[in-house]
Amino acid sequence: MQRRSWLMSLLPGACGLGSALAQDGPAGKEWIAQALPRLRPLLGNPRLVGEQRFTYWGFDVYHASLWASSTAFAAADWATQRLVLELRYLRDFQGRDIAQRSIAEIHGQRPLSAEQSAAWLQSLQALLPNVRSGETLTGVYVPESGAQFLHQGKPVGDIREAEFARRFFGIWLSPQTSQPQLRQQLLAGAA
Repeated sequence: MQRRSWLMSLLPGACGLGSALAQDGPAGKEWIAQALPRLRPLLGNPRLVGEQRFTYWGFDVYHASLWASSTAFAAADWATQRLVLELRYLRDFQGRDIAQRSIAEIHGQRPLSAEQSAAWLQSLQALLPNVRSGETLTGVYVPESGAQFLHQGKPVGDIREAEFARRFFGIWLSPQTSQPQLRQQLLAGAA
């Protein structure tokens, strides 16, 4: 049991921390066709901007896909545009571990105060469920408003704080991300 805890502390939950990125993603006509109906209520006319499988020390962690509306999506202005980030997990994770890793990644971009860190951690831990391999967590970024979260397509809650949402999605999309290769792949189809 202690070994599993140690391994889990190394693997990033919903965050980008680690090493290698595998190049084999599920993007294909069939996969995209299956995603569109579930994303239309969130984006209107969704289009895949980019996707990538994330691995850490040789362990597959999740497959990330970034979606935007069909209008032009500019990588430099990602924080001003509504978007959806979908993570299909390839391992089981506890929601509290995902929340802790998320806060650590946010700190890596730019430190938080102890009070802000504790408040955001508490909000994420209350919101994020445990995930099993094959399940998805979906985040909807709403500029100047906050973030909505879904598990397996069902709403689990939202955090209505613009700075939180920018910093959370910045884990993957900010130039200060710990995973610039993952960011590059997610933004590959941006204008």
